[in-house]
Amino acid sequence: MSGTTSQDTAADRGDTSARRTSRVVAAAVSDPRLIRRIAFAVVGVVVFIQVSEWLFFGVRHLLFLLLLAWLFAIAMEPAVSWMARRGIRRGGGTGIVMIGLFLAIVAFSAVFGTIFIDQVVSLVQALPNNLEILIDWVNKTFNTNLDANQLIDSLQITQDRVAEWGSKIGLGLFGIFTSLVGVVFDLFTIVLFAFYFSAQGPQFRRTVASWLPAQSQRVVLQVWQIAIEKTGGYVVSRLILALLSATFTSVFLLIIDVPYWLPLGIWTGVVSQFIPTLGTYLGGALPALIGFSSSTLDGVLVIGFVIVYQQIENYVFSPRVSNRTMNIHPAVAFGAVIVGGALAGAMGALIAIPIVASVQAIIETYGRRYELIPEMAHDTPPPADAPADDEDSDDSVVASDS
Repeated sequence: MSGTTSQDTAADRGDTSARRTSRVVAAAVSDPRLIRRIAFAVVGVVVFIQVSEWLFFGVRHLLFLLLLAWLFAIAMEPAVSWMARRGIRRGGGTGIVMIGLFLAIVAFSAVFGTIFIDQVVSLVQALPNNLEILIDWVNKTFNTNLDANQLIDSLQITQDRVAEWGSKIGLGLFGIFTSLVGVVFDLFTIVLFAFYFSAQGPQFRRTVASWLPAQSQRVVLQVWQIAIEKTGGYVVSRLILALLSATFTSVFLLIIDVPYWLPLGIWTGVVSQFIPTLGTYLGGALPALIGFSSSTLDGVLVIGFVIVYQQIENYVFSPRVSNRTMNIHPAVAFGAVIVGGALAGAMGALIAIPIVASVQAIIETYGRRYELIPEMAHDTPPPADAPADDEDSDDSVVASDS
C-alpha cells in the first residue's frame, strides 16, 4: 500500500513539473522580448567563446614563453632564497644567478662549442655509413641477412636527405638573420619575465592575495610554497643529475675513443633524466649503436658503463640530490611526456613533468584519502563464498588527510 502511495506521489510531482515547464515555454513564446533576450544571450555566449579562442591561439606562444619563464624562475628560487636569507636583496640575487648561468654557458661554448657543432654535423652526415657498418656487424654476429640498403631506403636516409639535415643543423645553430632575431626575442622575453617572477615573486604573491579573503590567502600561500619547493626542487634535481650523467658519459666515451663523444654524452644526460622509464635505455642506445659501429668491444663497454652508472645514480647520486623532491609514478610521468610532446613538441615534453609534479603536490596537499575497507586493504580478493558485510560497515570508513 505504501509503495502505491509513493508511486502516486512521484507521478503527481512529475505532472506538476511538466505543467510548470509547459507554462514557462508558453510564456516565452507569447513574450517576444524574452525570446530576443534569450537569442542575444546565446549569440553573446557564442561570440565570447569565439573571441576567447581567437585570443588564446593568438597569444599561445607568449603564454608558452611565460610558462618557460616561470619554470626558469622556480629553478633559480633555491639559490635566490639562499642569498636572500643572507641579506642580499632578491633582485640582486636573481641577477647574480642569471649572470652566473650566462657565464657558465659562455665558458662551455668557448671550450666545447666548436667541438660540439662539428661532432653533431659529422654524426648526422655519417649516419648512413654507420647504419651500414652496424647492420653488417649484426649480420656477422647473429647470422642474419638484413639488407642495409633496403633499411636505409625505408628510413629515407639518403645522402641528399642527410645533407639537408646537416644544413638545417648548421642553420639552426647559427641561424639566419630573421630566425636569429626571433630566437633572441624569445630568449629575452623568457629572461625578462623570469627575472620579475623571481625578484618580485613575494610582491606578486601579496598583490594577488590582497584581492582575496583571509582563508583564500592561506591557500595562495600554501600553493605558492608547494610550487617552489616541490616543482623547483624537481627541476633543479633533474638538471643536476643530467649534468652528472652527461659529464661522466662524455668522459667515458672520450676515454674509450668513441666518436662524437660530446653530443652523445649530452644526449644521454638529457634523455635519461627528462624522459621517464624509457629514458635510460633511449639515452644509452645511441652511444651503444655508435660504439658497435666502431667495434664490438666499444659497444659492449658502452652498455656496461650505462648499466653500472645507472646503479650508481640510483643508489648514490639520486638519493642525495632528490632527497627533498617528490616522486612521480613512472606511468604518470611517461603519459605527461607524451601529452607535452603532442601539444608543444620537444620543449613541451621536457617541461611536462615539472608541471605534473606541481599539480600532483597540490592534489596531495588538498585532497582527502579514506581508510580502506578490509576487502580492499589486501592485494588478494576475498573468497567468492565469503559473507558480505552489512551496509552499516561503510560507516567505519574514516576520513583522514593525505
